[in-house]
Amino acid sequence: MQRSEPMFNVPPVVIATVVVLLLVHGLRTLVLTEAQDDQFLLLFAFIPARYEAIASFPGGYGAALWTFVSYAFIHASLLHIGFNLAWLLPFGTAVARRFGAWRYVAFMLVTSAAGALAYLISHPPEPMAPMIGASAAISGAMAAAMRFAFQQDGPLLGDGNAYAVPARSLFATLRDLRFLLFMALWLGLNALFGLGIVSIGGLGDDGQQVAWQAHVGGFFAGLILFNVFDPAVPAAELDPEPSNTEPGD
Repeated sequence: MQRSEPMFNVPPVVIATVVVLLLVHGLRTLVLTEAQDDQFLLLFAFIPARYEAIASFPGGYGAALWTFVSYAFIHASLLHIGFNLAWLLPFGTAVARRFGAWRYVAFMLVTSAAGALAYLISHPPEPMAPMIGASAAISGAMAAAMRFAFQQDGPLLGDGNAYAVPARSLFATLRDLRFLLFMALWLGLNALFGLGIVSIGGLGDDGQQVAWQAHVGGFFAGLILFNVFDPAVPAAELDPEPSNTEPGD
């Protein structure tokens, strides 16, 4: 009998993600001066004002593109990064085991970009305050995990090769009461972020708010784009109908 893989046995690609996030934070806090860190943020953080005067910002048009994903590697404080890692480890692990390393990386980058786009569309362009943090990508991983985690024979309810079980359709997911409850709680938490009632380490201070718009953008991108990245074999291939042809016919 094939043994199931523990859901929290962290894949190397997720460990690598954690290491990169910590190294970037260590570079900013331990190596760069305050002036250098300001330049680092201007180059790599997502800043809505950049798109009003691209040429006047460091990095020019290149930064206008790469900051759609580079902002996700930067965090405001150890508490901020710790909060994100607490969510990344379970949900990133589930997605990495489902997608494999390269699809996981591509998925996280795409949902980061989707979060930045949602933030840009819904946010006035004039603020200079940078948006940073991996929350949009992690929100996308949460949504992707909900597409397969709770279904029959999935990671939470099944055994064997649980991560290869074909996922439910988006329509079926949206009818699942457990998913709807999870989404309601998650959207409610982000509503509290938007109202300024809840903040996390290094954010919410000095007028800097949590970018809840990016969380929502990443979540719905992960939910909708799941099938683009999912490598699981379709159900028809896993359980073909038996042939009606008798031997010797």
